[in-house]
Amino acid sequence: MSLHQSCSSSSDAPHHAPEARTGARAHAVEVAAGAATGNPRARAAASAVPARRKARKPKQFWLKQLHSWHWISAAISLAGMLVFSVTGITLNHASTISATPRIVTETATLPSSLTGLLARAEPAEGAPLPDAVRAEVRALVGIDPGTVAAEWSEDEVYVAVPGPGSDAWVSIDRQSGVIEAEKTDRGWVSFFNDLHKGRNTGTVWFWLIDVLAVACVIFTFTGLLLLQLHARHRPSTWPLVGLGTLTPAAIILLFMHF
Repeated sequence: MSLHQSCSSSSDAPHHAPEARTGARAHAVEVAAGAATGNPRARAAASAVPARRKARKPKQFWLKQLHSWHWISAAISLAGMLVFSVTGITLNHASTISATPRIVTETATLPSSLTGLLARAEPAEGAPLPDAVRAEVRALVGIDPGTVAAEWSEDEVYVAVPGPGSDAWVSIDRQSGVIEAEKTDRGWVSFFNDLHKGRNTGTVWFWLIDVLAVACVIFTFTGLLLLQLHARHRPSTWPLVGLGTLTPAAIILLFMHF
């Protein structure tokens, strides 16, 4: 192509869009004029245009809603799906992932005033440690018993303080005030695995798991509806959905014992 031809084609390109718009307007004017003069064909064409627009509006509304709910639920559950997917792999291969627990043992003695408080106390069954004793234990051995229910006997108080990826306990002699404590740290993999299982994670995490699960359900359901809307332009949609559904079902039926 010569330079002159290239310049001519590029200079002509901007005129196509105005011409198309002029033609569309002319056609609309022609249809309206024909409808005004009583032409049946023009009148039918003029009435069909608003009908098509009206029929298109509900579909556009629901398509917009599906896209909105889909990306919002994806944004909410993104980090959670990533963590739960990765920890699903680590849990599935837990026997091959080695970890050496780190165990720390501490001993200390309560001040005499707090020892006397424990000796005189007559707590209800399952009552936590007194606030002053709890603060002192945290300062001395680095373990916070919190408001965890304690096991009280005549001679000692025992508190188990489990957490995700860790375990800890504190034992206090009620007569001498001697504290024995132990904390076991099983590492970051165990920590995230316990987050996945909701093991020793507390009430707030319990509800967060439910929120993430609901967001994932919405994400999946809206994705299915979007697949249905676009399936006719993507022939492999339903075969892939069927493959993803039937494969785990076949494994359950053929390779598992009930």
